[in-house]
Amino acid sequence: MLPKMKHFQIGFGVYLLYLFCIVTQAQQQSLQSADLTHALNFKECPVDLFLALDTSESVALRVRPFGTAVIDHLKQFTKDMINKLKESHYPCDQQLVWNAGALHYSDEVKLIQHLIRMPTGKAQMSTKVDAVSYIGRGTYTDCAIKAATRELLIRGSHRKENKYMVVVTDGHPIDGYKEPCGGLEEAVAEAKHLGIKIFAVDISPQHLELRLNIIASDQHHRQNFTASPKTSEVLETINTIIGMITNETKEVCCTYECRAPSGPKGRDGDSGSKGETGKPGQPGTKGEIGEPGRTGDVGPVGYQGMKGDEGDRGEKGWRGPKGVKGEKGTTGIDGIDGQKGESGFDGLPGCKGDAGPDGAQGPTGPKGDPGSYGEKGNKGAPGRDGEQGSSGEPGVTGERGTRGDPGPAGETGERGDDGEPGPDGPQGEKGPPGAIGTAGAPGNRGPKGETGPPGLQGESGRDGNAGPSGDKGEAGPPGPKGYRGEDGPMGPEGPKGLRGPKGCQGEAGLAGERGDDGDPGNGTAGDPGFQGYPGLRGDPGVNGTKGYPGPKGDDGEPGDPGADNDQPGPRGPKGAKGYRGPEGNPGRPGPPGHSGPDDCEILYVIERMCSCCECQCGPIDILFVLDSSESIGDQNFGIAKDFILRVLDRLSTQESVKFDDRQSRVGVVQYSHGNTQEMVAMGDPKIQTLSELKLAVKNLKWIAGGTFTGEALQFTKENLLVRFGASEKRLALVLTDGRSDTSRDTKPLNTLCEVDTQVLSVGVGDIFRSKPNPEQLNVIACEGQPTTRPTLSLQRDNFAELLEDAFLQNVTAFICKEKKCPDFTCPIEFQSDTDITILIDGSASVGSRNFQTTKALTKQIAERFLHAKKPREDTVQVSVLQYSDSNTHKREVAFSNEYPNVASAIDNMEYINGATDVISALNFAIQFNVDTARADATKKILLFSDGRSQRITAADIESTFNKANDAGIKIYVLAAGSQVNDENLKALVSGRADRYTVTDGGKRLFKVLDYQSLLRGVFYRTVSRKISLV
Repeated sequence: MLPKMKHFQIGFGVYLLYLFCIVTQAQQQSLQSADLTHALNFKECPVDLFLALDTSESVALRVRPFGTAVIDHLKQFTKDMINKLKESHYPCDQQLVWNAGALHYSDEVKLIQHLIRMPTGKAQMSTKVDAVSYIGRGTYTDCAIKAATRELLIRGSHRKENKYMVVVTDGHPIDGYKEPCGGLEEAVAEAKHLGIKIFAVDISPQHLELRLNIIASDQHHRQNFTASPKTSEVLETINTIIGMITNETKEVCCTYECRAPSGPKGRDGDSGSKGETGKPGQPGTKGEIGEPGRTGDVGPVGYQGMKGDEGDRGEKGWRGPKGVKGEKGTTGIDGIDGQKGESGFDGLPGCKGDAGPDGAQGPTGPKGDPGSYGEKGNKGAPGRDGEQGSSGEPGVTGERGTRGDPGPAGETGERGDDGEPGPDGPQGEKGPPGAIGTAGAPGNRGPKGETGPPGLQGESGRDGNAGPSGDKGEAGPPGPKGYRGEDGPMGPEGPKGLRGPKGCQGEAGLAGERGDDGDPGNGTAGDPGFQGYPGLRGDPGVNGTKGYPGPKGDDGEPGDPGADNDQPGPRGPKGAKGYRGPEGNPGRPGPPGHSGPDDCEILYVIERMCSCCECQCGPIDILFVLDSSESIGDQNFGIAKDFILRVLDRLSTQESVKFDDRQSRVGVVQYSHGNTQEMVAMGDPKIQTLSELKLAVKNLKWIAGGTFTGEALQFTKENLLVRFGASEKRLALVLTDGRSDTSRDTKPLNTLCEVDTQVLSVGVGDIFRSKPNPEQLNVIACEGQPTTRPTLSLQRDNFAELLEDAFLQNVTAFICKEKKCPDFTCPIEFQSDTDITILIDGSASVGSRNFQTTKALTKQIAERFLHAKKPREDTVQVSVLQYSDSNTHKREVAFSNEYPNVASAIDNMEYINGATDVISALNFAIQFNVDTARADATKKILLFSDGRSQRITAADIESTFNKANDAGIKIYVLAAGSQVNDENLKALVSGRADRYTVTDGGKRLFKVLDYQSLLRGVFYRTVSRKISLV
């Protein structure tokens, strides 16, 4: 009885586990996410495939026609692949479905199509692929892989194991530039960490295999896959990739997960070591815009800003040749040790550090005690019919039971199915012939079954015994070859032979297509079976993979208070920075601050400290005239085009020349014999950028005709120069073998000398190794002819020398010989007639040495006034007066616009060295202006004074100020020294001290601490600029 019960318990436990697996599988499949446009049912197994297509310059400009040939083939490769993505059925009753998307990239990534269900989205994706045009710049493969990874994670299906990426590229990196998205290795490692498998497909025979091996997940995902238009292996590549994906995903799609309900909670185990870092999560959604912050306090006056933001990235340049190593510099002199600086303020707490490396995995904990059996559950509802499970392993053969008592005779049962034929028994004796039975009624013909899979080929039958030879008949006449007769009726079935020996097990045949659903059965539902007893505890399973860290547990309850301790504990660490307190009440207005730095002072700081003060080569218009005659040769013509591109690249990178419609422009004219000129230039309908121009230059084809250089220069003058119009700087570079056919070409070679254009002629030996004609080159370069621009003629023996680094450096240096440097002189400008009087203090309080300093400053200011930008030469006039006491006033220089005369008179000034009477001096200067200044001119007086004077009162200053205003004269005051009368100085520029404002002080009152400061820095520029503006 006990063994039967044991067997019953085991069988019933297996049955319960089977039912539980079916329910669990249904629940999991019903909760699957519908991430894509097509909802998944419980039998679908999705695969996400994303393509990254390289449309950079190294790919697009590889095969003629540039920009279209390779890109068109790349688009066809993409469409062929998505056409192959078809749904298929796995034997485990899972349906393989495809989701596909694509992007293309260069130095930017452009999305072609988000992940979309195939084949329903095939037409939509094919239309978008046809609209792709190449970008044709740098190659940022790392950015493309990260963008494709993001698409697979965000828009992909729930199957994290079924995510694949196909990268089609030539593997070329960016020369001399760090990959902007962290590098190719980092992007590939991140994708691998997230479970994404990457196929690497080359698009050119001249690919970089090392880079493609880095991209591929492993060697099986590389396998010399190619999409090259010159190979016939493209279709094989597509079929192999799809086949690998189908085989790899079969194991994932046909894996069932069965999880039993959890038992009671066991005791807490020992603390394990720190787990491994989890995989990066999917990118989060963009956060909402935060609330605007409150308006901050008014900040102090800022200093001159640093270098501006970096401009837009320029076009990718061609890789330049290796530079010449410079000479070693001389050892510098040891500098003076600086003084120790004051201690800075304590810094704010640093940001939270990155997570530390994962600790080593701890030892496996001891096996927990088995939990107690739970209470018997209620009877569950009958489950739906489950899918047929896989065959289980055969159980252990049970012990043979004891023979039971014979039971009562049973009722006669229905006839059973025919059993398998038993083994052959011994030969019996021949019985008597039996009676002939009645023939049975013929049955209805059943429906034709579906064709089954072909069976294995049987072994060849044994050769039969040879029969006796018949008599040889007479030979008849040969008859005509007859037609094949119709198949005869099938003969009667022969007698059934003896059962043969059991053959070896054959290989499994291919799975046939699923048949149509059968008719519904007519059986009655059986009663529910008896609920079995719990089965025996199974053997421990294989340890699963380490799980992800679980969520943080709830905070524990507070512990019991400790024993009282009167001793204070150690001082705790400094707390985090507190929140900003409430805004306080506005404080009292502070005293007026000093005026900020003047424009001239700011420019002076920039001139001395800023790194952006280099002289600039541009803007410049460059005209290339390229010889395309037969004597050049096809190979040399290609080198000549490469020379033009390298010159442009050097100007862009080393000289910071920016080529566009608003700054520098460039054009190329190729020529041969009469009327064969071809021009490509910026401003053409299809040429707006330097990259488009470079593509047009590469597309120029060798003409291989005669050499009409004069006609080509006349064409350049009439077409290209007219298009570019007036330009401050213009240069023409003529590249030829110097052998123009002057007998047929009657146009002069010095045509470009007639216009204001700088000409550089470069002569190169032809394919016959003939040296260029120096006489023609000199005429082309305008040598010996009157011109205001520098000219130059260069010669080389062969075209290969054009690409040497030293020669390219000489060419770019000549083009940028006349660089435009920034102007930090703080220029001033006068738009109307202006008469300015400089009133110098010659009293004893100044001193003879300081008087000489005043004279030097006066000369600098006068020079600025008289050399300023103005409509006419006599727009500005300057006069100089010297004063001391009330009876000593001298006119040193009458109004004049000639600086040499003014400077000579200032040098000859003699120091009066008397008392000081400012009011008397101002009245003298006012009257001088009324008598000698121009009536319609703006009149201004610059007074040197420290505000201290004999018999000076506020009423006198106000009266004199009003007198000057009535005469249309503006007064400016310059005070030097620390002992000055501020009240009088304020009154001199505003009439009364109580009317003085900071604006008056910033525009009309200039103060320095000592006379030496008058000649320091750009003080004279500041004074002259403010007087010219107000």
